[in-house]
Amino acid sequence: MDFILKRVIDALIRRGAIDESKLNLFIKKFGENRVTIENLIKVKILSPDRLDEALIGELRIKNFDIEELDSVVGIDTVRVLKKIAKNMGIEYVDINSVDIDYKLLERLPIKQLIKYNVLPLYTDENMRVVVAFENPADFEAKGAIERFFHGKIMTIAVAKGNMIRKELQRLKISDDVKSFSKEIKHDLTDGAEVLDEKDSPAVLKLIELILITAIEAKASDIHIEATEKHCLVRYRIDGMLQEFFKLEGIIFGPLNSRMKLLSNLDIAEKRKPQDGRFTRNIDNRVFDFRVSTLPTIFGESIVLRILDKSKALVKLEDAGMNADAYRRFTKGISSPYGIMLVTGPTGSGKTTTLYGALNAIIDVKDKIITVEDPVEYQMAGIQQVQVSTNSGLTFSAALRSILRQDPDKIMVGEIRDQETLRIAIEAALTGHLVLSTLHTNDAVSAINRMQDMGIEDYLLAGAVIGIQGQRLVRKICQACKVVDDSVNRDSIKELSNYIPEDATLYRGKGCAVCNNSGYSGREMICEVLLISDKLSTMIANGASRDELREEAFREGFKTMLQDGISKALQGITSLEEILRVAR
Repeated sequence: MDFILKRVIDALIRRGAIDESKLNLFIKKFGENRVTIENLIKVKILSPDRLDEALIGELRIKNFDIEELDSVVGIDTVRVLKKIAKNMGIEYVDINSVDIDYKLLERLPIKQLIKYNVLPLYTDENMRVVVAFENPADFEAKGAIERFFHGKIMTIAVAKGNMIRKELQRLKISDDVKSFSKEIKHDLTDGAEVLDEKDSPAVLKLIELILITAIEAKASDIHIEATEKHCLVRYRIDGMLQEFFKLEGIIFGPLNSRMKLLSNLDIAEKRKPQDGRFTRNIDNRVFDFRVSTLPTIFGESIVLRILDKSKALVKLEDAGMNADAYRRFTKGISSPYGIMLVTGPTGSGKTTTLYGALNAIIDVKDKIITVEDPVEYQMAGIQQVQVSTNSGLTFSAALRSILRQDPDKIMVGEIRDQETLRIAIEAALTGHLVLSTLHTNDAVSAINRMQDMGIEDYLLAGAVIGIQGQRLVRKICQACKVVDDSVNRDSIKELSNYIPEDATLYRGKGCAVCNNSGYSGREMICEVLLISDKLSTMIANGASRDELREEAFREGFKTMLQDGISKALQGITSLEEILRVAR
Protein backbone atom coordinates (compact mmCIF):
# COMPACT_ATOMS: atom_id res chain seq x y z
CA MET A 1 0.00 0.00 0.00
CA ASP A 2 1.59 3.30 -1.03
CA PHE A 3 1.92 6.30 1.29
CA ILE A 4 -0.96 8.44 -0.08
CA LEU A 5 -3.39 5.50 -0.25
CA LYS A 6 -2.53 4.66 3.38
CA ARG A 7 -3.25 8.28 4.40
CA VAL A 8 -6.59 8.16 2.55
CA ILE A 9 -7.55 4.84 4.21
CA ASP A 10 -6.62 6.27 7.66
CA ALA A 11 -8.77 9.35 6.98
CA LEU A 12 -11.72 7.18 5.87
CA ILE A 13 -11.45 5.13 9.09
CA ARG A 14 -11.22 8.31 11.17
CA ARG A 15 -14.37 9.72 9.53
CA GLY A 16 -16.28 6.45 9.89
CA ALA A 17 -16.51 5.77 6.15
CA ILE A 18 -14.66 2.45 6.68
CA ASP A 19 -15.16 0.01 9.55
CA GLU A 20 -11.62 -0.83 10.70
CA SER A 21 -12.54 -4.34 11.89
CA LYS A 22 -13.99 -5.19 8.43
CA LEU A 23 -10.86 -3.79 6.78
CA ASN A 24 -8.63 -5.97 8.99
CA LEU A 25 -10.66 -9.06 8.03
CA PHE A 26 -10.23 -8.14 4.35
CA ILE A 27 -6.43 -7.77 4.80
CA LYS A 28 -6.23 -11.08 6.69
CA LYS A 29 -8.07 -12.88 3.86
CA PHE A 30 -6.60 -11.19 0.75
CA GLY A 31 -3.41 -9.43 1.92
CA GLU A 32 -2.52 -5.74 2.20
CA ASN A 33 -1.51 -5.45 -1.46
CA ARG A 34 -5.17 -6.01 -2.46
CA VAL A 35 -6.32 -2.96 -0.49
CA THR A 36 -7.49 -0.50 -3.13
CA ILE A 37 -10.43 1.90 -3.19
CA GLU A 38 -12.03 -0.12 -6.01
CA ASN A 39 -11.72 -3.44 -4.14
CA LEU A 40 -13.12 -1.96 -0.91
CA ILE A 41 -16.13 -0.63 -2.87
CA LYS A 42 -16.56 -4.03 -4.60
CA VAL A 43 -16.80 -5.90 -1.28
CA LYS A 44 -19.04 -3.12 0.16
CA ILE A 45 -16.63 -2.13 2.95
CA LEU A 46 -16.83 1.37 1.46
CA SER A 47 -19.60 3.16 -0.45
CA PRO A 48 -18.92 5.85 -3.12
CA ASP A 49 -21.14 8.37 -1.29
CA ARG A 50 -19.38 7.85 2.06
CA LEU A 51 -16.04 8.07 0.25
CA ASP A 52 -16.93 11.42 -1.35
CA GLU A 53 -18.38 12.82 1.87
CA ALA A 54 -15.22 11.94 3.83
CA LEU A 55 -12.90 13.35 1.14
CA ILE A 56 -14.86 16.63 0.97
CA GLY A 57 -14.38 16.96 4.74
CA GLU A 58 -10.62 16.29 4.41
CA LEU A 59 -10.29 18.80 1.55
CA ARG A 60 -12.13 21.42 3.60
CA ILE A 61 -9.57 21.22 6.43
CA LYS A 62 -6.75 20.91 3.83
CA ASN A 63 -5.48 17.50 4.94
CA PHE A 64 -5.29 16.66 1.22
CA ASP A 65 -5.32 18.50 -2.06
CA ILE A 66 -7.00 17.36 -5.28
CA GLU A 67 -3.65 16.53 -6.95
CA GLU A 68 -2.84 14.02 -4.17
CA LEU A 69 -6.25 12.37 -4.46
CA ASP A 70 -5.85 12.24 -8.26
CA SER A 71 -2.93 9.87 -7.80
CA VAL A 72 -5.09 7.28 -5.96
CA VAL A 73 -6.71 4.75 -8.31
CA GLY A 74 -10.45 4.50 -7.65
CA ILE A 75 -11.02 8.07 -6.44
CA ASP A 76 -13.12 10.13 -8.87
CA THR A 77 -11.96 13.67 -8.08
CA VAL A 78 -14.26 15.14 -10.74
CA ARG A 79 -17.26 13.65 -8.90
CA VAL A 80 -15.91 15.07 -5.61
CA LEU A 81 -15.45 18.56 -7.11
CA LYS A 82 -18.93 18.45 -8.65
CA LYS A 83 -20.40 17.72 -5.19
CA ILE A 84 -18.37 20.58 -3.67
CA ALA A 85 -19.65 22.89 -6.42
CA LYS A 86 -23.26 21.76 -5.84
CA ASN A 87 -22.94 22.38 -2.09
CA MET A 88 -21.69 25.93 -2.81
CA GLY A 89 -24.31 26.62 -5.48
CA ILE A 90 -21.72 27.09 -8.23
CA GLU A 91 -20.67 25.22 -11.37
CA TYR A 92 -17.82 22.74 -11.92
CA VAL A 93 -15.97 23.24 -15.21
CA ASP A 94 -13.62 20.92 -17.07
CA ILE A 95 -10.96 23.25 -18.48
CA ASN A 96 -10.28 20.82 -21.36
CA SER A 97 -13.83 20.98 -22.68
CA VAL A 98 -14.18 24.80 -22.46
CA ASP A 99 -13.58 27.10 -25.41
CA ILE A 100 -11.49 29.74 -23.61
CA ASP A 101 -11.83 33.37 -24.77
CA TYR A 102 -8.15 34.39 -24.89
CA LYS A 103 -9.06 38.05 -25.61
CA LEU A 104 -10.67 38.12 -22.19
CA LEU A 105 -7.38 37.03 -20.65
CA GLU A 106 -5.55 40.01 -22.20
CA ARG A 107 -7.28 42.31 -19.69
CA LEU A 108 -5.55 40.69 -16.73
CA PRO A 109 -1.84 40.54 -15.85
CA ILE A 110 -0.70 36.92 -16.05
CA LYS A 111 1.25 37.29 -12.77
CA GLN A 112 -1.97 38.12 -10.91
CA LEU A 113 -3.76 35.10 -12.37
CA ILE A 114 -0.84 32.82 -11.43
CA LYS A 115 -0.72 34.28 -7.90
CA TYR A 116 -4.34 33.30 -7.19
CA ASN A 117 -4.49 30.34 -9.63
CA VAL A 118 -7.54 31.75 -11.38
CA LEU A 119 -8.54 31.47 -15.05
CA PRO A 120 -11.17 33.67 -16.77
CA LEU A 121 -12.94 31.45 -19.30
CA TYR A 122 -15.60 33.27 -21.32
CA THR A 123 -18.53 35.71 -21.18
CA ASP A 124 -21.89 33.88 -20.99
CA GLU A 125 -25.17 34.77 -22.71
CA ASN A 126 -26.09 37.04 -19.75
CA MET A 127 -22.83 38.98 -20.25
CA ARG A 128 -21.41 37.55 -17.03
CA VAL A 129 -17.72 36.68 -16.95
CA VAL A 130 -17.22 33.02 -15.97
CA VAL A 131 -14.01 32.59 -13.95
CA ALA A 132 -12.57 29.24 -12.81
CA PHE A 133 -11.08 29.17 -9.28
CA GLU A 134 -9.08 26.43 -7.62
CA ASN A 135 -10.42 27.70 -4.28
CA PRO A 136 -13.84 29.34 -4.76
CA ALA A 137 -13.87 30.30 -1.05
CA ASP A 138 -10.82 32.59 -1.47
CA PHE A 139 -12.39 36.05 -0.96
CA GLU A 140 -9.10 37.89 -1.51
CA ALA A 141 -8.73 36.28 -4.95
CA LYS A 142 -12.35 37.09 -5.85
CA GLY A 143 -11.90 40.77 -4.95
CA ALA A 144 -8.57 41.09 -6.78
CA ILE A 145 -9.86 39.53 -10.02
CA GLU A 146 -13.28 41.25 -10.01
CA ARG A 147 -11.61 44.68 -10.14
CA PHE A 148 -10.30 43.98 -13.65
CA PHE A 149 -13.77 43.53 -15.15
CA HIS A 150 -14.97 47.11 -14.52
CA GLY A 151 -18.44 46.49 -13.13
CA LYS A 152 -19.22 43.30 -15.05
CA ILE A 153 -20.76 40.54 -12.95
CA MET A 154 -18.38 37.67 -12.29
CA THR A 155 -19.69 34.10 -12.12
CA ILE A 156 -17.50 31.81 -10.04
CA ALA A 157 -16.83 28.22 -11.09
CA VAL A 158 -14.57 25.56 -9.57
CA ALA A 159 -11.99 23.61 -11.59
CA LYS A 160 -9.01 21.35 -10.95
CA GLY A 161 -6.11 23.47 -9.73
CA ASN A 162 -3.48 21.59 -11.74
CA MET A 163 -5.44 22.18 -14.96
CA ILE A 164 -5.73 25.91 -14.24
CA ARG A 165 -1.99 26.04 -13.46
CA LYS A 166 -1.12 24.16 -16.64
CA GLU A 167 -3.15 26.55 -18.83
CA LEU A 168 -1.72 29.65 -17.10
CA GLN A 169 1.82 28.31 -17.44
CA ARG A 170 1.22 27.65 -21.13
CA LEU A 171 -0.03 31.23 -21.59
CA LYS A 172 2.96 32.67 -19.72
CA ILE A 173 5.42 30.64 -21.79
CA SER A 174 3.66 31.70 -25.00
CA ASP A 175 3.89 35.38 -23.94
CA ASP A 176 7.57 35.00 -23.04
CA VAL A 177 8.41 33.31 -26.35
CA LYS A 178 6.69 36.11 -28.32
CA SER A 179 8.56 38.72 -26.27
CA PHE A 180 11.98 37.05 -26.70
CA SER A 181 11.40 36.48 -30.43
CA LYS A 182 10.54 40.15 -30.87
CA GLU A 183 13.75 41.17 -29.04
CA ILE A 184 15.89 38.80 -31.15
CA LYS A 185 14.42 40.18 -34.39
CA HIS A 186 15.03 43.73 -33.17
CA ASP A 187 18.66 42.88 -32.30
CA LEU A 188 19.22 41.34 -35.73
CA THR A 189 17.56 44.05 -37.83
CA ASP A 190 17.68 47.34 -35.88
CA GLY A 191 20.25 46.95 -33.12
CA ALA A 192 23.51 47.74 -34.92
CA GLU A 193 25.51 47.45 -31.70
CA VAL A 194 24.43 43.80 -31.25
CA LEU A 195 24.56 42.56 -34.83
CA ASP A 196 26.75 39.69 -33.64
CA GLU A 197 23.86 37.24 -33.21
CA LYS A 198 25.49 35.24 -30.40
CA ASP A 199 25.46 38.27 -28.05
CA SER A 200 21.71 38.87 -28.02
CA PRO A 201 20.54 38.50 -24.39
CA ALA A 202 17.07 37.52 -25.66
CA VAL A 203 18.59 34.39 -27.24
CA LEU A 204 19.95 33.35 -23.85
CA LYS A 205 16.53 33.91 -22.26
CA LEU A 206 14.86 31.88 -25.01
CA ILE A 207 17.31 28.98 -24.56
CA GLU A 208 16.79 29.07 -20.80
CA LEU A 209 13.02 28.97 -21.32
CA ILE A 210 13.31 26.02 -23.75
CA LEU A 211 15.46 24.07 -21.26
CA ILE A 212 13.21 24.79 -18.25
CA THR A 213 10.01 24.01 -20.18
CA ALA A 214 11.48 20.71 -21.39
CA ILE A 215 12.46 19.66 -17.87
CA GLU A 216 9.05 20.63 -16.45
CA ALA A 217 7.44 18.59 -19.24
CA LYS A 218 9.70 15.62 -18.25
CA ALA A 219 11.16 15.46 -21.75
CA SER A 220 14.08 13.15 -22.53
CA ASP A 221 15.19 15.05 -25.67
CA ILE A 222 14.80 18.51 -27.21
CA HIS A 223 14.65 18.78 -31.02
CA ILE A 224 15.30 22.21 -32.57
CA GLU A 225 14.80 22.07 -36.34
CA ALA A 226 14.94 24.55 -39.21
CA THR A 227 12.19 24.18 -41.81
CA GLU A 228 11.62 26.24 -44.96
CA LYS A 229 9.77 28.99 -43.08
CA HIS A 230 9.93 28.17 -39.37
CA CYS A 231 12.05 27.07 -36.46
CA LEU A 232 10.36 24.17 -34.66
CA VAL A 233 11.01 23.16 -31.06
CA ARG A 234 9.76 19.68 -30.18
CA TYR A 235 10.16 17.61 -27.01
CA ARG A 236 10.27 13.83 -26.74
CA ILE A 237 7.96 13.07 -23.81
CA ASP A 238 7.32 9.47 -22.73
CA GLY A 239 8.94 8.30 -25.96
CA MET A 240 6.76 10.43 -28.28
CA LEU A 241 7.63 13.76 -29.97
CA GLN A 242 5.33 16.72 -29.24
CA GLU A 243 5.58 20.17 -30.85
CA PHE A 244 5.85 22.94 -28.26
CA PHE A 245 6.94 26.07 -30.14
CA LYS A 246 6.78 27.21 -33.75
CA LEU A 247 9.08 30.23 -34.12
CA GLU A 248 9.81 32.42 -37.13
CA GLY A 249 12.60 31.10 -39.35
CA ILE A 250 14.82 34.12 -38.62
CA ILE A 251 15.13 32.97 -34.98
CA PHE A 252 16.95 29.74 -35.89
CA GLY A 253 20.31 31.37 -36.78
CA PRO A 254 20.94 33.09 -33.42
CA LEU A 255 19.51 30.11 -31.52
CA ASN A 256 21.78 27.68 -33.38
CA SER A 257 24.92 29.81 -32.84
CA ARG A 258 24.28 30.31 -29.15
CA MET A 259 23.59 26.60 -28.62
CA LYS A 260 26.92 25.78 -30.30
CA LEU A 261 28.75 28.27 -28.09
CA LEU A 262 27.24 26.69 -24.97
CA SER A 263 28.37 23.24 -26.17
CA ASN A 264 31.92 24.33 -27.19
CA LEU A 265 31.22 23.56 -30.85
CA ASP A 266 32.55 25.36 -33.93
CA ILE A 267 30.03 28.09 -34.84
CA ALA A 268 31.40 28.46 -38.38
CA GLU A 269 31.15 24.72 -39.19
CA LYS A 270 27.72 24.07 -40.69
CA ARG A 271 28.56 21.31 -43.18
CA LYS A 272 29.59 18.55 -40.75
CA PRO A 273 27.80 16.92 -37.80
CA GLN A 274 29.16 17.95 -34.38
CA ASP A 275 28.77 16.64 -30.84
CA GLY A 276 29.15 18.52 -27.56
CA ARG A 277 27.66 18.94 -24.11
CA PHE A 278 27.02 21.50 -21.39
CA THR A 279 25.73 21.48 -17.82
CA ARG A 280 23.00 23.59 -16.25
CA ASN A 281 21.64 23.89 -12.72
CA ILE A 282 17.84 24.09 -13.01
CA ASP A 283 15.55 24.15 -9.98
CA ASN A 284 18.46 23.03 -7.74
CA ARG A 285 19.08 19.95 -9.90
CA VAL A 286 22.12 19.43 -12.10
CA PHE A 287 21.36 18.47 -15.72
CA ASP A 288 23.77 17.48 -18.47
CA PHE A 289 22.68 18.35 -22.00
CA ARG A 290 24.32 16.21 -24.69
CA VAL A 291 24.16 18.16 -27.96
CA SER A 292 24.23 16.80 -31.50
CA THR A 293 24.04 18.88 -34.69
CA LEU A 294 23.30 17.56 -38.18
CA PRO A 295 23.30 19.56 -41.45
CA THR A 296 19.95 19.54 -43.30
CA ILE A 297 18.73 21.29 -46.45
CA PHE A 298 17.18 24.18 -44.47
CA GLY A 299 19.93 24.63 -41.86
CA GLU A 300 20.91 22.31 -39.05
CA SER A 301 18.98 19.95 -36.82
CA ILE A 302 19.96 20.27 -33.14
CA VAL A 303 19.07 17.52 -30.68
CA LEU A 304 19.73 17.81 -26.96
CA ARG A 305 19.59 14.65 -24.81
CA ILE A 306 18.65 15.61 -21.24
CA LEU A 307 20.55 13.69 -18.57
CA ASP A 308 19.27 14.15 -15.04
CA LYS A 309 22.21 13.32 -12.75
CA SER A 310 19.86 12.45 -9.87
CA LYS A 311 18.63 9.44 -11.90
CA ALA A 312 21.92 7.69 -11.20
CA LEU A 313 20.74 7.44 -7.62
CA VAL A 314 17.62 5.50 -8.61
CA LYS A 315 16.95 2.53 -6.38
CA LEU A 316 16.45 -0.76 -8.14
CA GLU A 317 13.22 -1.37 -6.23
CA ASP A 318 11.86 1.93 -7.62
CA ALA A 319 12.66 1.04 -11.25
CA GLY A 320 9.17 -0.43 -11.82
CA MET A 321 9.91 -4.17 -11.82
CA ASN A 322 7.21 -6.54 -10.58
CA ALA A 323 8.04 -8.44 -7.37
CA ASP A 324 9.04 -11.68 -9.11
CA ALA A 325 11.27 -9.94 -11.69
CA TYR A 326 12.91 -7.86 -8.94
CA ARG A 327 13.66 -11.01 -6.91
CA ARG A 328 15.15 -12.77 -9.95
CA PHE A 329 17.20 -9.74 -11.08
CA THR A 330 18.66 -9.05 -7.61
CA LYS A 331 19.55 -12.74 -7.33
CA GLY A 332 21.41 -12.47 -10.64
CA ILE A 333 23.43 -9.35 -9.75
CA SER A 334 24.26 -10.82 -6.32
CA SER A 335 26.30 -13.58 -8.00
CA PRO A 336 30.06 -13.33 -7.33
CA TYR A 337 30.88 -13.81 -11.03
CA GLY A 338 29.21 -14.24 -14.40
CA ILE A 339 27.61 -11.93 -16.94
CA MET A 340 24.18 -10.34 -16.35
CA LEU A 341 22.64 -8.71 -19.43
CA VAL A 342 19.90 -6.12 -19.85
CA THR A 343 18.32 -6.16 -23.32
CA GLY A 344 15.90 -3.99 -25.23
CA PRO A 345 15.76 -1.37 -28.00
CA THR A 346 17.20 2.16 -27.73
CA GLY A 347 15.25 4.22 -25.20
CA SER A 348 14.00 1.28 -23.14
CA GLY A 349 15.75 2.37 -19.93
CA LYS A 350 18.60 -0.17 -20.04
CA THR A 351 21.26 2.26 -18.78
CA THR A 352 19.03 3.43 -15.92
CA THR A 353 18.55 -0.21 -14.88
CA LEU A 354 22.33 -0.76 -14.94
CA TYR A 355 22.91 2.30 -12.73
CA GLY A 356 20.23 0.99 -10.37
CA ALA A 357 22.04 -2.36 -10.30
CA LEU A 358 25.36 -0.63 -9.53
CA ASN A 359 23.72 1.28 -6.67
CA ALA A 360 22.40 -2.02 -5.32
CA ILE A 361 25.77 -3.83 -5.37
CA ILE A 362 28.21 -0.99 -4.60
CA ASP A 363 30.46 -1.96 -1.71
CA VAL A 364 33.61 -0.35 -0.30
CA LYS A 365 35.28 -3.81 -0.35
CA ASP A 366 34.87 -4.10 -4.14
CA LYS A 367 36.57 -2.29 -6.99
CA ILE A 368 33.90 -1.39 -9.56
CA ILE A 369 34.87 -0.03 -12.98
CA THR A 370 32.54 1.02 -15.79
CA VAL A 371 33.25 1.66 -19.47
CA GLU A 372 30.63 3.85 -21.16
CA ASP A 373 29.99 5.88 -24.31
CA PRO A 374 29.50 8.50 -22.96
CA VAL A 375 29.56 8.51 -19.14
CA GLU A 376 25.98 9.63 -18.55
CA TYR A 377 25.93 9.90 -14.74
CA GLN A 378 28.89 10.27 -12.40
CA MET A 379 28.80 8.00 -9.36
CA ALA A 380 30.89 8.23 -6.20
CA GLY A 381 33.03 5.20 -5.31
CA ILE A 382 33.13 3.88 -8.88
CA GLN A 383 35.86 4.29 -11.50
CA GLN A 384 34.24 5.37 -14.78
CA VAL A 385 35.96 5.23 -18.17
CA GLN A 386 34.68 7.07 -21.23
CA VAL A 387 35.16 5.50 -24.66
CA SER A 388 37.09 7.68 -27.13
CA THR A 389 37.33 6.31 -30.67
CA ASN A 390 39.63 9.20 -31.74
CA SER A 391 42.33 8.04 -29.30
CA GLY A 392 41.66 4.33 -29.94
CA LEU A 393 39.96 3.74 -26.59
CA THR A 394 37.15 1.48 -27.82
CA PHE A 395 34.93 -0.71 -25.62
CA SER A 396 37.15 -3.73 -26.27
CA ALA A 397 40.43 -1.83 -25.67
CA ALA A 398 39.08 -0.26 -22.47
CA LEU A 399 37.77 -3.62 -21.25
CA ARG A 400 41.18 -5.25 -21.81
CA SER A 401 42.87 -2.52 -19.76
CA ILE A 402 40.21 -2.69 -17.03
CA LEU A 403 41.01 -6.38 -16.46
CA ARG A 404 44.59 -5.38 -15.56
CA GLN A 405 43.19 -3.01 -12.87
CA ASP A 406 42.16 -5.90 -10.57
CA PRO A 407 38.39 -5.14 -10.64
CA ASP A 408 35.70 -7.15 -8.83
CA LYS A 409 32.72 -5.88 -10.81
CA ILE A 410 32.58 -4.37 -14.29
CA MET A 411 29.83 -2.52 -16.11
CA VAL A 412 30.09 -2.31 -19.92
CA GLY A 413 27.70 0.32 -21.29
CA GLU A 414 26.95 -1.63 -24.46
CA ILE A 415 28.21 -4.76 -26.21
CA ARG A 416 28.47 -3.80 -29.89
CA ASP A 417 30.80 -6.37 -31.40
CA GLN A 418 32.17 -9.87 -31.04
CA GLU A 419 35.51 -8.71 -29.58
CA THR A 420 33.87 -6.81 -26.71
CA LEU A 421 31.48 -9.71 -26.04
CA ARG A 422 34.31 -12.27 -26.00
CA ILE A 423 36.37 -10.22 -23.52
CA ALA A 424 33.28 -9.67 -21.32
CA ILE A 425 32.58 -13.43 -21.27
CA GLU A 426 36.22 -14.23 -20.51
CA ALA A 427 36.07 -11.72 -17.62
CA ALA A 428 32.89 -13.40 -16.34
CA LEU A 429 34.53 -16.84 -16.53
CA THR A 430 37.62 -15.63 -14.63
CA GLY A 431 35.78 -14.53 -11.51
CA HIS A 432 34.34 -11.08 -12.33
CA LEU A 433 30.72 -9.94 -12.23
CA VAL A 434 29.99 -8.22 -15.55
CA LEU A 435 26.87 -6.10 -16.17
CA SER A 436 26.09 -5.00 -19.71
CA THR A 437 23.42 -4.31 -22.34
CA LEU A 438 22.62 -5.95 -25.66
CA HIS A 439 20.15 -5.00 -28.42
CA THR A 440 17.69 -7.91 -28.71
CA ASN A 441 13.91 -8.18 -28.71
CA ASP A 442 13.57 -10.36 -25.62
CA ALA A 443 15.56 -12.23 -22.98
CA VAL A 444 15.71 -15.66 -24.67
CA SER A 445 16.72 -14.14 -28.03
CA ALA A 446 19.89 -12.77 -26.39
CA ILE A 447 21.31 -16.31 -26.29
CA ASN A 448 20.82 -16.73 -30.06
CA ARG A 449 22.18 -13.23 -30.70
CA MET A 450 25.42 -14.06 -28.87
CA GLN A 451 25.67 -17.37 -30.76
CA ASP A 452 25.23 -15.44 -34.03
CA MET A 453 28.07 -13.12 -32.92
CA GLY A 454 30.36 -16.16 -32.94
CA ILE A 455 30.53 -17.11 -29.25
CA GLU A 456 30.79 -20.85 -28.58
CA ASP A 457 27.86 -22.53 -26.80
CA TYR A 458 30.01 -23.91 -23.96
CA LEU A 459 31.33 -20.39 -23.16
CA LEU A 460 27.80 -18.94 -23.04
CA ALA A 461 26.61 -21.81 -20.83
CA GLY A 462 29.37 -21.15 -18.31
CA ALA A 463 29.34 -17.33 -18.33
CA VAL A 464 25.74 -16.07 -18.60
CA ILE A 465 23.88 -15.98 -15.27
CA GLY A 466 20.80 -14.02 -16.30
CA ILE A 467 19.15 -11.80 -18.89
CA GLN A 468 16.56 -9.10 -18.37
CA GLY A 469 14.46 -7.95 -21.32
CA GLN A 470 12.65 -4.64 -20.83
CA ARG A 471 10.57 -1.89 -22.43
CA LEU A 472 9.11 1.39 -21.22
CA VAL A 473 5.34 1.88 -21.53
CA ARG A 474 3.46 5.13 -21.00
CA LYS A 475 1.41 5.39 -17.82
CA ILE A 476 -2.21 6.55 -17.96
CA CYS A 477 -2.61 10.17 -16.83
CA GLN A 478 -4.34 10.06 -13.45
CA ALA A 479 -6.03 13.42 -14.08
CA CYS A 480 -8.11 12.11 -17.02
CA LYS A 481 -8.21 8.35 -16.37
CA VAL A 482 -11.49 6.67 -17.39
CA VAL A 483 -12.73 3.12 -17.92
CA ASP A 484 -11.89 2.06 -21.50
CA ASP A 485 -15.16 1.05 -23.18
CA SER A 486 -13.60 1.24 -26.65
CA VAL A 487 -11.09 -1.58 -26.15
CA ASN A 488 -10.85 -3.99 -29.08
CA ARG A 489 -12.67 -7.17 -27.95
CA ASP A 490 -10.73 -9.21 -30.55
CA SER A 491 -7.50 -8.22 -28.78
CA ILE A 492 -8.94 -9.50 -25.51
CA LYS A 493 -9.96 -12.80 -27.16
CA GLU A 494 -6.40 -13.28 -28.43
CA LEU A 495 -5.11 -12.76 -24.87
CA SER A 496 -7.87 -14.69 -23.09
CA ASN A 497 -5.25 -16.74 -21.20
CA TYR A 498 -4.12 -13.54 -19.45
CA ILE A 499 -7.22 -11.29 -19.36
CA PRO A 500 -10.43 -12.33 -17.52
CA GLU A 501 -13.70 -11.75 -19.42
CA ASP A 502 -14.99 -9.33 -16.77
CA ALA A 503 -11.68 -7.37 -16.61
CA THR A 504 -11.86 -3.58 -16.28
CA LEU A 505 -9.35 -1.74 -18.46
CA TYR A 506 -8.54 1.97 -18.47
CA ARG A 507 -7.34 4.74 -20.73
CA GLY A 508 -6.62 8.48 -20.51
CA LYS A 509 -9.07 10.65 -22.41
CA GLY A 510 -6.56 13.54 -22.68
CA CYS A 511 -6.34 16.75 -20.64
CA ALA A 512 -4.19 19.83 -20.04
CA VAL A 513 -2.06 17.95 -17.52
CA CYS A 514 -0.90 15.35 -20.10
CA ASN A 515 -0.97 17.73 -23.10
CA ASN A 516 -4.03 15.81 -24.40
CA SER A 517 -2.01 12.60 -24.87
CA GLY A 518 -3.84 10.59 -22.17
CA TYR A 519 -0.48 9.50 -20.74
CA SER A 520 1.89 10.92 -18.15
CA GLY A 521 5.18 9.28 -17.19
CA ARG A 522 6.53 5.85 -18.06
CA GLU A 523 6.71 2.47 -16.34
CA MET A 524 9.00 -0.48 -16.97
CA ILE A 525 7.66 -3.83 -18.13
CA CYS A 526 10.20 -6.63 -18.07
CA GLU A 527 11.04 -10.31 -18.10
CA VAL A 528 13.96 -11.90 -16.26
CA LEU A 529 15.50 -15.18 -17.38
CA LEU A 530 17.85 -16.73 -14.81
CA ILE A 531 20.07 -19.43 -16.30
CA SER A 532 19.45 -22.56 -14.25
CA ASP A 533 21.64 -25.67 -14.40
CA LYS A 534 19.13 -27.26 -16.80
CA LEU A 535 19.10 -24.20 -19.12
CA SER A 536 22.90 -24.03 -18.96
CA THR A 537 23.16 -27.65 -20.09
CA MET A 538 20.66 -27.00 -22.90
CA ILE A 539 22.64 -23.96 -24.11
CA ALA A 540 25.88 -25.99 -24.05
CA ASN A 541 24.13 -28.66 -26.16
CA GLY A 542 22.95 -26.10 -28.73
CA ALA A 543 19.23 -26.06 -27.86
CA SER A 544 16.95 -23.96 -30.09
CA ARG A 545 15.23 -20.75 -29.00
CA ASP A 546 11.85 -22.52 -28.71
CA GLU A 547 13.30 -25.31 -26.56
CA LEU A 548 14.91 -22.76 -24.25
CA ARG A 549 11.60 -20.84 -23.97
CA GLU A 550 9.66 -24.00 -23.11
CA GLU A 551 12.09 -24.87 -20.31
CA ALA A 552 12.05 -21.26 -19.05
CA PHE A 553 8.23 -21.37 -18.81
CA ARG A 554 8.44 -24.66 -16.88
CA GLU A 555 10.74 -22.86 -14.43
CA GLY A 556 8.24 -20.00 -13.90
CA PHE A 557 9.46 -17.49 -16.49
CA LYS A 558 6.94 -14.69 -17.25
CA THR A 559 7.14 -12.63 -20.44
CA MET A 560 7.09 -8.86 -20.86
CA LEU A 561 3.63 -9.16 -22.42
CA GLN A 562 2.33 -10.92 -19.29
CA ASP A 563 3.91 -8.25 -17.06
CA GLY A 564 2.41 -5.51 -19.24
CA ILE A 565 -1.09 -7.03 -19.18
CA SER A 566 -0.84 -7.30 -15.39
CA LYS A 567 -0.06 -3.55 -15.25
CA ALA A 568 -2.94 -2.79 -17.63
CA LEU A 569 -5.31 -4.72 -15.34
CA GLN A 570 -4.00 -2.69 -12.38
CA GLY A 571 -4.89 0.52 -14.25
CA ILE A 572 -1.26 1.68 -14.53
CA THR A 573 -1.23 1.65 -18.34
CA SER A 574 -3.61 0.85 -21.21
CA LEU A 575 -3.93 -2.41 -23.13
CA GLU A 576 -3.39 -0.45 -26.36
CA GLU A 577 -0.02 0.76 -25.08
CA ILE A 578 1.05 -2.75 -24.03
CA LEU A 579 0.16 -4.17 -27.44
CA ARG A 580 2.01 -1.30 -29.16
CA VAL A 581 5.21 -1.93 -27.21
CA ALA A 582 5.32 -5.63 -26.32
CA ARG A 583 3.23 -7.59 -28.78
